[in-house]
Amino acid sequence: MSRTSSIKRVVGASMIGTTVEWYDFFLFGSAAALVFNKLFFPESDPLAGTMLAFATFAIGFVARPLGGLVFGHFGDKLGRKKLLVLSLLMMGGATFLMGLLPTYATIGVAAPLLLVLLRLIQGFAVGGEWGGAVLIVSEHGDDRRRGFWASWPQAGVPAGNLLATAVLAVLAAVQSDAAFEAWGWRIPFLLSGLLVVIGLWIRLAVEESPVFVEAVRNADRQAEQGAAPERAPIVTVLRRHWREVLIAMGARFAENVSYYVITAFVLVYLTTHLGMSKSLGINAVLVGSAVHFVTIPVWGWLSDRVGRRTVYLFGTAGMLVWAFVFFPMLDAATPLATIGAVTVGLVLHGAMYGPQAAFFSELFGTKVRYSGASIGYQLASIAAGGLAPLIATALLDAFGTSVPVSVYVAAGCVLTFVAVYLARETRGTSLADADEPSRVSA
Repeated sequence: MSRTSSIKRVVGASMIGTTVEWYDFFLFGSAAALVFNKLFFPESDPLAGTMLAFATFAIGFVARPLGGLVFGHFGDKLGRKKLLVLSLLMMGGATFLMGLLPTYATIGVAAPLLLVLLRLIQGFAVGGEWGGAVLIVSEHGDDRRRGFWASWPQAGVPAGNLLATAVLAVLAAVQSDAAFEAWGWRIPFLLSGLLVVIGLWIRLAVEESPVFVEAVRNADRQAEQGAAPERAPIVTVLRRHWREVLIAMGARFAENVSYYVITAFVLVYLTTHLGMSKSLGINAVLVGSAVHFVTIPVWGWLSDRVGRRTVYLFGTAGMLVWAFVFFPMLDAATPLATIGAVTVGLVLHGAMYGPQAAFFSELFGTKVRYSGASIGYQLASIAAGGLAPLIATALLDAFGTSVPVSVYVAAGCVLTFVAVYLARETRGTSLADADEPSRVSA
């Protein structure tokens, strides 16, 4: 098999698995905005119930760094492939069980508690998924086109959101609100079982990363020569690569905040604040996600030509401006303006997300790459995407206007711009080195 055929196979397997996992994860976010507030927190008023549902959504993000830590450690020790298979099984199982959960009306407070438990399992699994998916592609690809190839697993994220939103849109179109709230919401969660079987079958066919295999051989040779045992990957990351971890966290912040404001909070803003139908919000996210899916690899390809930092900084600056355009367009309360607001926002988000996989992979050496990239990526998720819908909803509730939400997104963009500006350009970096020097500017 040629190198190009091999990388395409790896990309396809990685992307399909990522799509399935993020279908599961985003399905929860959409359900939290639409029905979980009524089914699991019914004693609260509508906005407070939505905030409680989003708090449950945020709990999944709290578990993600732990998942990144555990999966990263064993991924750096045992290999990328084994951990990717495990993360898919955990994610799919938790989502399937959500579709079987009794509601508050049936078992009382046990219902939201079980929902929280399954959400924690989801977050733990996703915490390990991202690092393995992007690294196995990055380490199979070549240095010149890594931005393009590694962006495809990133495109699996909007693909998962697209799939989840599409299923919800179909159900909303063919069911009454009463039927959807009674039983229709369960269908997308139960479908996860079938999707996991498909994703698992494809992912098991992928070979282990050649870069990782070579690193293991080198470690074995060094051990035979009497070299001291290596430290745990997390110890090496925190001692020698803490600057890179901070850069990754800062680079992640605006990208993560803006994404969940555009795709999750938008449903609350349209239905609760503007009194519009949930179908309009779902359809806007559906169209935006389709465009997002197409443009992410374009941004990754462009980062191979002009550099990771250049593309990333463009997306960050663009999002800062768009934060103050997004809500006035929504306030126009027309389908065209709503779809345009979401779509342009996601295109700008893609300029950050497209180069991100290659950028983070190139910050760390092979022996600590899974741990370093996962920790930097997932730690930021707690304060960024995990809290974004909750913070945005609280700001809207407190001030009755979208302006504080725009300021919140813009502040995140400033933080990300500074972090990426301080990083060195990593385009063209070889991943073959077992341990790489700092990529942070002095």
